[in-house]
Amino acid sequence: QVQLVESGGGLVQPGGSLRLSCAVSGSIFSILSMAWYRQAPGKEREWVATITTGGTMMYPGSVKGRLTISRDNVKNTVYLQMNSLKPEDTAVYYCNGYTGSRTMDYWGAGTLVTVSS
Repeated sequence: QVQLVESGGGLVQPGGSLRLSCAVSGSIFSILSMAWYRQAPGKEREWVATITTGGTMMYPGSVKGRLTISRDNVKNTVYLQMNSLKPEDTAVYYCNGYTGSRTMDYWGAGTLVTVSS
């Protein structure tokens, strides 16, 4: 059974940084593309980063330059480094692992990031 467990969320001041981690159990991490999404209170879930099995990284324009996704195929972990955080980055951040056409599609339970002074 594949499980995704996020960690690293918390309270941070505007302008600060956080690094989120997502540990993936099982032996299929290397075949999963990995993504991060977030959902702010009262808003729809929003995609914020993807890293493919080959290491290609993709971001929406709204976060490009501030968020960096990376993966460690030995530790079966994906990371999201978040810099220059803004109050509008406050959200629950979810880790997602998937294969082509979403034949496999796994989600974590989320970790809360609060950006506030």
